[in-house]
Amino acid sequence: MAVEVGSEAPDFTLDDYNKQRVTLSSFRGSKAVLLVFYPFAFSGTCRGELCQLRDELGTYEDENVQVLGVSVDSPFALKAWANQEGYQFPLLSDFWPHGAVAQSYGVFNEAVGMALRGTFLIDVSGVVRFAEVNAPGQARDQDAWKKAVASLRA
Repeated sequence: MAVEVGSEAPDFTLDDYNKQRVTLSSFRGSKAVLLVFYPFAFSGTCRGELCQLRDELGTYEDENVQVLGVSVDSPFALKAWANQEGYQFPLLSDFWPHGAVAQSYGVFNEAVGMALRGTFLIDVSGVVRFAEVNAPGQARDQDAWKKAVASLRA
């Protein structure tokens, strides 16, 4: 079962594509976090979603929201993908233990060893304010994310 709205977001520390450690709780008190789980780098639907995030990154940054992408790919694959696509937000590797963070958020598909398309908006106090999980192959509607981000101001 996925992490629910109103609950505290599970904390984690993962390596980004530059092998730099990123800890979710380090954003507490300063930035909200849009946590975007996706199945695999270099896949079609994931590329479309993350390129849209790349192209609209200013929308989130203007609202003081840190975007973090998470997949079970290795940091090396994520680095190649970020370079190819020009991603300017951290892509985090949930490679080992395989999918442990995705499991803690309830978005790990054990049968195929990948993260589902889970999206979580976490406020500055560490509480989940938006949660969405889409099935494999089902693209997400990012307008819902923007509405959730705008609601943080209210």
